[in-house]
Amino acid sequence: MNWRVPLCRPTFREEELEALLDTYRSGWLTTGPRTAALEEAFCEYTGARHAVPVSSCSAALHLGCLAAGFGPGDRVIVPSLTFTSTVGAVTHVGATPHFAEIAGPTEPWLSAAAVEAAIDERTKGIVTMAYGGHLGETAEIASLARERGLALIEDVAHAAGSRVGGRHAGTFGLAGAFSFSASKNLGIGEGGMLVSDDADLADRIARQSWHGLGSQAWSRHHQSAPEYELGTLGFNYRFDDPRAALLRSCLGRLDEDNRRRAAIDAAFREALAAQELIEPTAPFPAGEPSSHCIFTAVLDPSVDRDAFRRALAERGVQSTVHYPLLHLDGVHARPDLRLPISEDYARRCVTLPLFPQMEEWQQELVVEAAVEALDGRQRAAVAA
Repeated sequence: MNWRVPLCRPTFREEELEALLDTYRSGWLTTGPRTAALEEAFCEYTGARHAVPVSSCSAALHLGCLAAGFGPGDRVIVPSLTFTSTVGAVTHVGATPHFAEIAGPTEPWLSAAAVEAAIDERTKGIVTMAYGGHLGETAEIASLARERGLALIEDVAHAAGSRVGGRHAGTFGLAGAFSFSASKNLGIGEGGMLVSDDADLADRIARQSWHGLGSQAWSRHHQSAPEYELGTLGFNYRFDDPRAALLRSCLGRLDEDNRRRAAIDAAFREALAAQELIEPTAPFPAGEPSSHCIFTAVLDPSVDRDAFRRALAERGVQSTVHYPLLHLDGVHARPDLRLPISEDYARRCVTLPLFPQMEEWQQELVVEAAVEALDGRQRAAVAA
């Protein structure tokens, strides 16, 4: 479908594309000097001491859970309202996900109180998810993790550029996992980054990201007689220099893009404030830089969400749902578990388009289509 307003639209500037092409012209296409430069730039931007680029955020989460020592017999507290890889990383290392409740009807991030209530003698760690880039109660959960001796892994796929109290997302716990997939703030197609202040952990992850080898291709390239040194089992989760060059160039405009996202977010909130049948999720903390990765809202229980989304689609406005609950269906299903706040949110939430290059007419169309869809619902209710 040819959307007039898509959910997102990755856009690259000429200098960013030139950085990519220059790498291809160089002939060095695997992990190398541009990847090392990206690691340094990402550490400088986030304040983390170590950064390890990997093939995806899912890979970063998997490696983070391995490095944290999660395994069979351990329970790890997670949200159900998240993308599958947040919980899949826990399951892949043999640990058991323990789903906890979100903070509120318009606060779709893990509740610190719910996390504390879920801790038992088998609990080994916590995986949070910065929903939409909002850090929610991450600081409180990090404090709780330290008090209880638990490892905290942050899924900050949505949170490139989000800070609270001067600390960047992903730096509150043992490790943080970022995403560079197409819909994210640093969307280059695919890729991820794991950040940590723990040097030993970062070294283990770097080795495991490339088959457990003790040296990368770039270092062996400069040795007269290089040899493979297999120190541990690993995976093919490596990053490469073309993506590293593109990403490092895009990192330079991340704050500018996020300010544009913030302005669009504010405009949507103002335009929808008078609508009784839709309520945006809680705003980001005032005065704090935030990613504004997605714009989400909660529909009144009387609104048919599918009909609402169809009405948007008829006007050429794309929408989606973040996310189906993992504890209700699929490989992570827990039929005996109920999370009433998460379940209510998941039934009524909707995600509207938001990207920094949105033109004014596109912003107006999103609001106009949403208001018309809601007015149609109101007219039908009155007629009934």
